[in-house]
Amino acid sequence: MKINLAVFFGGRSVEHEISVISAVQAMHAANHEKYNVIPIYITKAGEMYTGEVLFDINNYKDLNALLENCQAAQIAKQENEVVLITRGKGLFKSSKTTPIHMAFPVVHGTNCEDGSIQGFFELIGLPYIGCDVTSSAIGMDKSVFKSVMQSYNLPVLPGFTFDSRSFVLQKDEIIGKIAEQFSFPVIVKPANLGSSVGISKANDPQQLEEAITLAANFAEKILVEPAITNLREINCSVLGDNEEYEASVCEEPIMKDEILSYKDKYLSGNSTKGMESLSRKLPADLPDEKSEEIKQLAINVFKAIGGSGLARIDFLLDTADNDKVYVNEINTIPGSLAFYLWKESGLPFDKLIDKLVDLGYKRSRRKANLMYSIETNILATSNFGIKGNKLKG
Repeated sequence: MKINLAVFFGGRSVEHEISVISAVQAMHAANHEKYNVIPIYITKAGEMYTGEVLFDINNYKDLNALLENCQAAQIAKQENEVVLITRGKGLFKSSKTTPIHMAFPVVHGTNCEDGSIQGFFELIGLPYIGCDVTSSAIGMDKSVFKSVMQSYNLPVLPGFTFDSRSFVLQKDEIIGKIAEQFSFPVIVKPANLGSSVGISKANDPQQLEEAITLAANFAEKILVEPAITNLREINCSVLGDNEEYEASVCEEPIMKDEILSYKDKYLSGNSTKGMESLSRKLPADLPDEKSEEIKQLAINVFKAIGGSGLARIDFLLDTADNDKVYVNEINTIPGSLAFYLWKESGLPFDKLIDKLVDLGYKRSRRKANLMYSIETNILATSNFGIKGNKLKG
């Protein structure tokens, strides 16, 4: 029997379009002899749609026409089974119910990749691929992620985090604290976005103020770090769960500016190929021992956040300090699912998806052995009065 594999993508995120590209790639790569691939597109307003037209990337050029040819969709739990409910159009429209066996979230950014959609799957008891709520949330918040890395003694750059609202009231004080803690240049980032959105480099206090203002357009929480002047960026992917891990080959993205930008990642080549189109050295030109060091660090990062499924870990190399390695960030649902790294490692995209599905079912089987309720009902045995009384305990 085929597995009904529901691919969730889009969402209320500034990385919406990147998610669409990644999802379409994954839907075409999946083995359709094993899976009934069900596209579930989440609009920027948070509405769900499904339909065959969602498989074609060219159809997204006109969203109004796209949605006209889709069916509105709902996810529900019915008789201990999670189902997709679609409603037809016209006077005699009827609903159709399709069971979902496994959810495949291919979403990027806030309100999606940050544990939001994973929490929804947990709530309704739907098995899903990838990191869980906690590891997804840690991975999305760069400040929290940095703290977790420090607690595991993994190498990260120091950081200064503050709320963008406080910057409006205490601008001079915050800029002063940053200048006191770090020498210029510095890197300013929205703390909970990916795809290099809102990131910029500041060489002086005036540029710092401008960089913070830019980042504040995308997030309330801002992170500032010292910039590495002599920089190489190296990425590595990890596949596995809490029992087994495997690291991919390393890549070196080719930067056209001082930092790897959104333009470098998604607009420098074929915009319909997402991260696959990024200019890169693959595998990265590294000594064997440095490559192995980065691979082991990637696994340690994945383990530290409690990762499952797939992630891409991004590293910074300081070439002026003997190629010292720093953990930069983790992407728990990386662009294009980092399939190009695994293809180079000898694992084709369709087999990568098979492994992710297997890992999703493995976690689901483990969770099925846990207790989530106690067979008692204190509401049936207690008298709370009209307004209720304070519970003791």
